[in-house]
Amino acid sequence: MSSARSTAILIHRCYKQLQPGRHLILLVGVLLLVLPIWLVFTTSTHSSRTLAEEGIQWWIGERFLENYAALWWQESGFRRQVTVPGMLLNSTILGLGFMVGSLVISMTAAYAIVFFRFPFGSFCFWMIFITLLFPLEARIIPSYQVVARLNMLDSYSGLILPMISSATGTFFFRQFYRSIPDELLEAAKLDGSGPWRFFVDILLPLSKTIIAALALILFVVGWSQYLWPLMITTSENFTTLMLGIRTARGYQGFAIAILALLPPLLVVIFFQRRFVKGLLEVYK
Repeated sequence: MSSARSTAILIHRCYKQLQPGRHLILLVGVLLLVLPIWLVFTTSTHSSRTLAEEGIQWWIGERFLENYAALWWQESGFRRQVTVPGMLLNSTILGLGFMVGSLVISMTAAYAIVFFRFPFGSFCFWMIFITLLFPLEARIIPSYQVVARLNMLDSYSGLILPMISSATGTFFFRQFYRSIPDELLEAAKLDGSGPWRFFVDILLPLSKTIIAALALILFVVGWSQYLWPLMITTSENFTTLMLGIRTARGYQGFAIAILALLPPLLVVIFFQRRFVKGLLEVYK
């Protein structure tokens, strides 16, 4: 007992000695993440002339309200139709559309794979999962050809529909549905519930936490898309905030970058607990 107690005391002392080092590593990580954002914000509060003469600024300037107010009401683009509210609306539609579409497709695909016994069900799932190895850049040319032939260029449907199939969401829902006991399904059958009623009345309420977690991830992914909107749209009416950064000049590019960062940041802050809880539901 004395040897075991001495070992426990030694481990506890080592842990206490390591804590300052762990905190230092976390602090360095936070600085590496926050410093670029801080530089973008401080630079956006200076005039374009100051940036041209002195470059990136380390401290807040005197034109914070003036720059952001001018940017909000400014009309840019070839036809003077691009505005920050319009870009914000397009990014929101893209993010929400991608989120909702991916959730619906992922939930129904995982429901079919787990609860419907059909030949090659596992094979179909792994074929879906393998698509994670093929990023958007690898399939962007055939995807563009399909959208063009369906006359969906320069449209919200063309922006959203080709992207909503999510292997990640299907994987998470499959893992969660597999944790549901078979007795619950049998009880629903004895109660006279069909497949649709079982899905709506039982699975959806049980899936609230995982839906919240995936919704956060999918919204951020849809919001931050750059290459696909760049390829699929030529009209200025569909310019997103990410595309607006590309065409902005001077302080405007830095200010638009800050505006593009705020909605995902607020979503993560407000839904952080549900996000962690949802992931724990999958791996419990």
